Amino acid sequence: MKRLRLVYKYILHFFSARNTRGFGVHSPYLFQFTRFVIYDKSVYYIFPEIENIRTALKKDNSILDIKDFGTGKDRSRRVSDIAVHSIKSAKYGQLLYKIAHFCKSKNILELGTSLGLTTAYLASSSSKIRCVSLEGSDEISAIANRNFKKLHLKNIHVEVGNIDLTLPKVLHDFDILDLIFIDANHKLPAIYDYFEQCLIKVHANSILIVDDIHWSADMEKAWNSIKNHPKVTSTIDLFQLGIVFFRADLNKRHYKMRY
Repeated sequence: MKRLRLVYKYILHFFSARNTRGFGVHSPYLFQFTRFVIYDKSVYYIFPEIENIRTALKKDNSILDIKDFGTGKDRSRRVSDIAVHSIKSAKYGQLLYKIAHFCKSKNILELGTSLGLTTAYLASSSSKIRCVSLEGSDEISAIANRNFKKLHLKNIHVEVGNIDLTLPKVLHDFDILDLIFIDANHKLPAIYDYFEQCLIKVHANSILIVDDIHWSADMEKAWNSIKNHPKVTSTIDLFQLGIVFFRADLNKRHYKMRY
């Protein structure tokens, strides 16, 4: 049923997303962002290295016992199942890299490490990046840390525990945040709470990205609440991801784009 809903929602998105490849985008900044980030086809050196790890993870049949703070239920999953079904595709991981690269991000926060592939994309455009990722599961974070070592990424720290408890501490340790990626508890109260907590560290050029904005009715409500927040000046809906901007020179516009 959920899959049918997503297909229906994607069809609606596809036919309503007219502002593509920069056309219809009036802000010079967002035009540049659209042309040279969202629709940039460049391949960077780290991409094949990260994707080689994805390929290996898809063949890993190890079973993990996972504590899910979002549902409150413990469960077991194969690493291969997580790699196939629960982490962002190469296309979206590489988009995260390009956003961090384009914005020259130095302070990055990720909510939801999983196996560490999106974290690696976020952190690998510069060794000067400080990337902190929050993960609930010890076993999953251990695999992510092994992947970071394989990629020689020394600028990532994974904070393990219930995000509701670890987020305030981590935010306290940042002066500002340049890039935030929220891919954690997919419930409206949690997502909006994470968003509001992170707002205290954003600045005019910060970018916040929310994953799975059409995954459920709850996620769509959270996304709409974020779009309507007075500090938000523009957003881009790529269906899989929602990108949030805070620049004062942007008119309040919400774009839908095919990606």
